Amino acid sequence: MDKQVDQLNPAQRSAVEYSNGPLLIIAGAGSGKTATLAHRVAELIVRGADPRRVLLLTFTRRAAAEMIRRAQLLLGKARAGNSAAGGLTWAGTFHSIANRLLRLHAPAIGLDPSFTVLDREDSADLLDWLRHQLGLAKTEKRFPRKATCLAIYSRVVNAQEPLGNCLQQSFTWYVEWEPQLRQLFAAYVDAKRARHVLDYDDLLLYWWMMMAEPRLAAKVGERFDHVLVDEYQDTNKLQAEILLRLKPDGSGVTVVGDDAQSIYSFRAASVRNILDFPAQYSPPAAVITLEQNYRSSQPILDAANATIGLAKRRFTKDLFSTRKQGGRPLLVTVNDEAEQVRYVAERVLAEREAGLALKRQAVLFRAAHHSDALEVELARRNIPFVKYGGLRFLEAAHIKDVLGILRWAENPRDAIAAFRSLQLLTGVGPAGAGHAWEWLEGRGFDLQALNAFSPAGASQTEWPSFCDLLRSLHAQTAAWPGQIGNVRRWYEPRLEALHGDAHARSGDLEQLEQIAGGFESRERFLSELTLDPPSATGAEAGPPLLDEDYLVLSTIHSAKGQEWDAVFVLNVVDGCIPSDMATGTPAEIEEERRLLYVAMTRAKSSLHLLRPLRFFVRQQSRYGDRHVIAPLTRFLPDIILDRFERVTIHDPARPPGDGPPEPTNVHIDVAARLQALWTAPTAGTSPLSPGRSLPPRKSDGQDAACETPPAPRPCSLPAIRKAGAGG
Repeated sequence: MDKQVDQLNPAQRSAVEYSNGPLLIIAGAGSGKTATLAHRVAELIVRGADPRRVLLLTFTRRAAAEMIRRAQLLLGKARAGNSAAGGLTWAGTFHSIANRLLRLHAPAIGLDPSFTVLDREDSADLLDWLRHQLGLAKTEKRFPRKATCLAIYSRVVNAQEPLGNCLQQSFTWYVEWEPQLRQLFAAYVDAKRARHVLDYDDLLLYWWMMMAEPRLAAKVGERFDHVLVDEYQDTNKLQAEILLRLKPDGSGVTVVGDDAQSIYSFRAASVRNILDFPAQYSPPAAVITLEQNYRSSQPILDAANATIGLAKRRFTKDLFSTRKQGGRPLLVTVNDEAEQVRYVAERVLAEREAGLALKRQAVLFRAAHHSDALEVELARRNIPFVKYGGLRFLEAAHIKDVLGILRWAENPRDAIAAFRSLQLLTGVGPAGAGHAWEWLEGRGFDLQALNAFSPAGASQTEWPSFCDLLRSLHAQTAAWPGQIGNVRRWYEPRLEALHGDAHARSGDLEQLEQIAGGFESRERFLSELTLDPPSATGAEAGPPLLDEDYLVLSTIHSAKGQEWDAVFVLNVVDGCIPSDMATGTPAEIEEERRLLYVAMTRAKSSLHLLRPLRFFVRQQSRYGDRHVIAPLTRFLPDIILDRFERVTIHDPARPPGDGPPEPTNVHIDVAARLQALWTAPTAGTSPLSPGRSLPPRKSDGQDAACETPPAPRPCSLPAIRKAGAGG
């Protein structure tokens, strides 16, 4: 490994070779975090660690696969092609590792090893069914919908936060429903237990509770000599406590992360986990900081360092780069949102003409709707763009149908999967599915018993083949990779009746079958696909694009871990960054500061921060001028503005300035005339033109201009009122 380690900088090499107790690696943005962790894994194995006793925890399966790939490559070079990294069998996400450990220790914690895992939508559906069962859907006041109920439940579980506190801080509108929500969540727990299913959050919760038993915790901890955790700043309270219980003394523990990039508190992630990590061991864990940045130019890093340097609590680090070229980041002040959009579109095109592809440019924003106006302008100018988002693969109805059948065969007590599967039959609705479920429940969930059930209506002819399919799947008479093909053959005739775009959806099912071939068992396939699903699916492919280049639009949260040559950040004003919905506590404000830091450190060579002065009030006439003035974000105070080049863009529609005042011999004391409006005027004299008589009103056809009005007579207050009374 010496030759490979020599390629690292001194801080990276220290992190790779450290061998004295728990270690925290603070990896600044663009500092080679993945390479450092992969080198450390390879170094441990070269020193004699058994790869089967190394636990690598990541937040995506892809990250784990990349770590293994890099470690294999390093070991292959160190051992002349003989790599042992393929033995890293315990590498994966927290949830996938939890799934495996819970099945291994299921009898000890009261679980059936064949439990199935509900995805988010199935969990929400179960909560929705319970809402109706408990009568909470028919209340006089608005009870939270299923998605909100699931969000509240998930927050309470992952943050280990009392329900009352959670409602007060994050779901204020539903504080009055605390007793009913407790009732709902208790019913939800009972329903899952009765059906032998766990939801996504249960995987961590059960693992955490299992580790609370000292004997079980010791048994699980003894399985691993080394535990490495990536992106530790994104862990929640459960994950941090699981790690501590795995290795209470910190032996073999390495965590990698950056407190300055902790931006996922809405997922219950806590920055305190990484800030408090060293002190939870005695002696404290060692801290090695990676500060050399391989992404951005030094002027960009100077601005980013100054921005995050004002944080209340952090691990001190100053990123530096060998790339000195490039100017300071631009802090661009524009008149309004429309001018902001014009600036971005024009600069993007200018960069493209200068040779920078659209793909190497990105526009980042705090909230998805901040790009609405820009999307319209890009379409008008025929600038192709991609905005990250889309339908999740497992949310597509045809995918959920096939997986539902497989889940029911895997776990006959899974009511959600059963109800979905039964309603695929012609003429079977919720009531018919309920009757079949009651029949099965009364016979101990023996799928063989379904043969004796007589469904009503048109489904009778389909019933035998459906029962045969379920029975063969449950008995696993066919080898695993072929089982999903059996389901497809039964399902595809129904696909045409259920969906108009059956041909395109059939292609998705082919993809699903190919994905299934990469898993050794049905249980692993169902679990892993639920825990780390593909991100999107679609109908038929669209028409081919003439230009494969496109601009990237992304929320800052989605941009974490990415990089582009040129980055434009929209709406760098108070109310947007920080969001006006995230300034309730000092902790929220500090996270918003970190969010701006993450946006800035995505840029390699060119960074533009856009500050619109005015935001027009919505729901006024099309060209109404009511607006609010937006101050520059509080995260860029005057003391650090010297790190930016400040630019003001003037609206081209505005007329140019008229120049200095013209010389004149005329002098009018307008202020004195205005003051005279409020003093008693001389008879017949206008306050606005002192000394000049007013022409009298015409009366009865006389030439009033030739008459001199009588002198005014003093009038008492009552007389004034009387005169005014008549209008």
